[in-house]
Amino acid sequence: MNIGQAAKQSGLSAKMIRYYESIGLITPAGRGDNGYRYYNGDDLHRLAFIKRARDLGFSLEEVGKLLTLWQDRQRASADVKALAGAHVEELNRRIAEMVGLRDTLQELVDHCQGNDRPDCPILRDLESGGCCH
Repeated sequence: MNIGQAAKQSGLSAKMIRYYESIGLITPAGRGDNGYRYYNGDDLHRLAFIKRARDLGFSLEEVGKLLTLWQDRQRASADVKALAGAHVEELNRRIAEMVGLRDTLQELVDHCQGNDRPDCPILRDLESGGCCH
């Protein structure tokens, strides 16, 4: 199948597939006599793996490591678990950071009168860089 069909079936864009090839995340597809990329079932399986890993928030570097582990039938599942566990820790860190940002912004919104006066604690906070509430 061509890249458009592979993109549709994998849920990735053709542009992303070409990008993943260009950075070596996947091996470049074979080419038909017409010069178009040709993808087979194994390629689609690999693309679906990448799509799911990216959907779970893994970085491209982590996806590369996961692909290597996936293709290594002698791997230890502990290696996969360690990589996934580190990713969970990073997600938890980012979630905590987002919760803090949300809480700070909510506090600013709560203190804003939202009327026709020019005084605005939100803009005052942004202007001050958050140093002086």
